[in-house]
Amino acid sequence: MFKRIREDIRCVTERDPAARNAFEVLTCYPGLHALLWHRLCHRLWHWRLRWLARFISLFARWTTGIEIHPGARIGRRFFIDHGMGVVIGETAEIGDDCTLYHGVTLGGTSLEQGKRHPSLEDDVVIGAGAKVLGPVTVATGARVGSNAVVVKDVPAGATMIGIPARMAGQRPEEKTPQRQATARKIGFDAYGTTDMPDPVSQAINSILDHIHVTDERLVEMCRSIHELGGSLPDARIPDLDCSKFENGGSETGDQGATSATADDEATGEQPR
Repeated sequence: MFKRIREDIRCVTERDPAARNAFEVLTCYPGLHALLWHRLCHRLWHWRLRWLARFISLFARWTTGIEIHPGARIGRRFFIDHGMGVVIGETAEIGDDCTLYHGVTLGGTSLEQGKRHPSLEDDVVIGAGAKVLGPVTVATGARVGSNAVVVKDVPAGATMIGIPARMAGQRPEEKTPQRQATARKIGFDAYGTTDMPDPVSQAINSILDHIHVTDERLVEMCRSIHELGGSLPDARIPDLDCSKFENGGSETGDQGATSATADDEATGEQPR
């Protein structure tokens, strides 16, 4: 039990930069409290102590603002961020490493008995205010944008937005490790490998792919030169100096202005 609790605390600190230490997470995070209450209620539910399970889950909703039916099945390292207004139905199934934000509903669309709530596979993220309705499956690695309404199955790695939700993009899983490695190599924080399909992230991802292909070709060229008997000096890619970008490029701009003035003086032209 304590091993699972430590695992839950660790997953919160990894996904929430506002979490400063384990004690704060254990005492101040309603998502963690709701998960711990649910584990007790889920066990009582399977022991056929259904009324007691529902009563304790009602108390948990009062204290956390999160409603999880005792019959719902939840995997490991599940994180509910903020949590207020989250509703998870009786037949919902949630895999490992999933994240839900506040206002999310995993609801049913039928009054019939049986499976009527969504199933989330591993590593799924549901944005704030989103609704996933009915016995649909959200496949591994999928993302559901804020306030989207999902009423049909979601393929693996897809990003869903809108009402009703439509696929806005799909993450190329095979390229993600490659992009991260390329970004680390050039000393760059790979915020471009974001899950949302915005133009800036697409442009940065294209640049990272281009750098990766260029590096591969340069390695092949160097290998060919060595095979032909040539030699090349060892070189190291320098780290980026991010301070030049943080101060708005003033340093670069000043150097550029100084260089331009020197060129004008050398050619006898008037400064423009």
